Amino acid sequence: MDVRSLTYFLEVAKHSSFSKASQNLHITQPTLSKMIKNLEEELGVTLFDRSTRRMQLTEAGEAVRMHAQMVLQSIGYL
Repeated sequence: MDVRSLTYFLEVAKHSSFSKASQNLHITQPTLSKMIKNLEEELGVTLFDRSTRRMQLTEAGEAVRMHAQMVLQSIGYL
């Protein structure tokens, strides 16, 4: 896990969309999807519920979101 992974995760969480987040981050949607999948595998949890049209954070995803924001704020990245 690195700053970039956390930044990408927060962008997807903010927009509830891989495509909108990828546009804002200026990366391809498959690249972003792979980064999030790698983060989920690293953490051993599912971060997004992808079963509905609009993605939602899982309970674990919400916890990661809160911690990611604190980490990025503490290092002056947000």
